[in-house]
Amino acid sequence: MDILTDIAELQGVRGPLHLAIGVFDGVHCGHRAVIEAAKRSAGESGGSVVVVTFDPHPIELLSPRNAPRLLTASDHKLHLLERHLGVRQVLVVSFTREFAEQTGEEFVASLIAAVPVGGIARICVGQEWQFGKGRSGDTALLESLGQRYGFEVSGVGTVEVGGMRVSSTRIREAIAAGDFEVAAALLGRVYTVFGTVIKGRQLGRTIGFPTANLSVHSEQLPPTGVYAVRATGSGDSWNGVANLGYRPTVEGGEVKRLLEVHLFGLESDIYGEDLEVEFIEYIRPEQKFEGLEALKGQIARDAAAARAIFLREK
Repeated sequence: MDILTDIAELQGVRGPLHLAIGVFDGVHCGHRAVIEAAKRSAGESGGSVVVVTFDPHPIELLSPRNAPRLLTASDHKLHLLERHLGVRQVLVVSFTREFAEQTGEEFVASLIAAVPVGGIARICVGQEWQFGKGRSGDTALLESLGQRYGFEVSGVGTVEVGGMRVSSTRIREAIAAGDFEVAAALLGRVYTVFGTVIKGRQLGRTIGFPTANLSVHSEQLPPTGVYAVRATGSGDSWNGVANLGYRPTVEGGEVKRLLEVHLFGLESDIYGEDLEVEFIEYIRPEQKFEGLEALKGQIARDAAAARAIFLREK
């Protein structure tokens, strides 16, 4: 995948360009419809598809107190765009205070200025998407500018799945409730989190159950508890059992949720690597134990329960 980080880099992409623009948090069915519209357009008239997205999520900068947990942090989003949609070129626009001051028209003008005359064939967005300072940009503005600069516009309407309106908010609610079936239906894929393996207390090694501790980049997590999971990374995939729960941190005695994953058959050191983790099935709530032997025995039972779940899947 080619990742562009400056609008000016669009001049190096083979035209004409078919742009799919949006935040695309979750890369859900609605987002896919926008991107597929751009792919169809390129298939009909030639040229290149470029997905244009933003980092960080605009609300994280404009209203951090109201910012939701992400469905997909940037690295996860890029991974999904390439793996599930075959996207080859993405422009990640840095959403800064200065950029946030641009009007919708100024943003589109910057795209137009980056490519030769007529270099943009179509811009695809969600029908209700608004952009630019004061939400000054919308599909009506795009259509007006399209007439001026010679590009077409596709405003993709709301997508429904099984009578449910697809939205990032609805998906977050489903995940927070542990309803992976609804989340998967609206995402158009299984729900996963993307995290980097970090060093923990390495307690698991001392009792025969080494775990990978994941930093999940502020992504939306399901309810606390123990789960059967499947993890993918470095070209390999492992079944396992995970504990999602609260642990005191060393710094300041703060408490935060951590995802600790014991992967069956993993023998190599994967510190610093990224893992995509799928929650297969809830096993039990998190609990405290009186000592290491009690903890060791429970982990063994949890691992056995997870293995039974995977056997049932076959």
